[in-house]
Amino acid sequence: MTYEIHRREEGTSSPFTLVVNSAASRKATWSADQNAILNDQSFQNACDLIRTWDGYEPTPLHDLQALSNQIGVDSIAYKDESQRFGLGSFKALGGAYAVARLLHAKVKGLGSQDIPLSNVVNRLHDDIVQNITVCCATDGNHGRSVAWGAQTFGCKCVIFIHETVSESRKQAIESYGAKVIRCNGNYDDSVREAQTTAAQNNWFVVSDTSYPGYMDVPKDVMQGYELMAFEAFEQLEKPPTHIFIQTGVGGMAAAVAAHAKRRWGNNRPRIILADPDKSACWVDSFRAGKPKAVSGELHTLMAGLACGEVSALAWRILVDHGDAAMSVPDSAAIDMMRRLANPEPDDMPIVAGESAVAGLAALFAAVEDKEAAEILSLNKDSRILLFGTEGDTDSELYASLVGVNAETIRRRVV
Repeated sequence: MTYEIHRREEGTSSPFTLVVNSAASRKATWSADQNAILNDQSFQNACDLIRTWDGYEPTPLHDLQALSNQIGVDSIAYKDESQRFGLGSFKALGGAYAVARLLHAKVKGLGSQDIPLSNVVNRLHDDIVQNITVCCATDGNHGRSVAWGAQTFGCKCVIFIHETVSESRKQAIESYGAKVIRCNGNYDDSVREAQTTAAQNNWFVVSDTSYPGYMDVPKDVMQGYELMAFEAFEQLEKPPTHIFIQTGVGGMAAAVAAHAKRRWGNNRPRIILADPDKSACWVDSFRAGKPKAVSGELHTLMAGLACGEVSALAWRILVDHGDAAMSVPDSAAIDMMRRLANPEPDDMPIVAGESAVAGLAALFAAVEDKEAAEILSLNKDSRILLFGTEGDTDSELYASLVGVNAETIRRRVV
């Protein structure tokens, strides 16, 4: 039986739902099936390539000691992805890497079997690559990464967005030379439209979610994300006891969980997933014990997490290695954005977008609830790792929610 906690009654300071994944265990093995999705050799291949890209450097890991003192844990480390390759989010690691891998496969398929991947990255086969079109559906950040990768490596790009993606995010994607098509419906509808249109036009989908019949490219996306986890783990003085991480379709969370499991085995940290309460597909799936879609409009301020269906590949990892899922409201995300922008004394100001803070919101909700804290083993000795997956990727929205623009926040950093 699945263990659940609901805190939705009027007057609750931090409303949430928590569902414990009864199938998960820190002692669960890293299976051959999981190793076929993400593994050490494929990770090394991704590292070796991405580290050669112009502008690569590890993103910072901030120690939020004042905030950890406030909520009564030993430490909070915040991996800040807001400046990754100038794209404003961790997605730069996944989408662009998958574009490079796909283009390499297509060039090799035309008879150039012995060429290294670096040749495609260095534009030595533009005569072939310029005739290839990649596409994807996006809430914003993944599409920006795919468009950047397409522009960088010389192919064409079409990006599908759903009806609630902001005009600012649409223009950011277009700035990398992509054609953007707005679809009716929600994110999952745009995924289906991208797939249908690609099949009709002989385009190639570079998606960050996986589904039956479409598995290979999302593996590459997730493999790129592992570099973020590796950097964070290397930057820590001690291993974390808990990772609170926002989900969406779950590819990034699965990549972090995979790297943690392969690194620490049965001593891996507890991994708690965080959904928006309007698109809580991981909460619903853990409750059901199988992938369960959330239908409807999925309207949430946390646009990058507005996904109604879990990634099939991510499920195969997180069903064993994701310990619990929590859902939090948009109001909690706004509160966390403001807390990071205007921190406790001695903590540095951080620009965190609305999809970067669900994990932090879930942490706050859990530590304030005695039952949830006990279930998740949160206490004064807990060392928390968070992934701040985006900055102000919609600068106008950020300023309206925080009350000041992001550049003002960044100028406060000494």
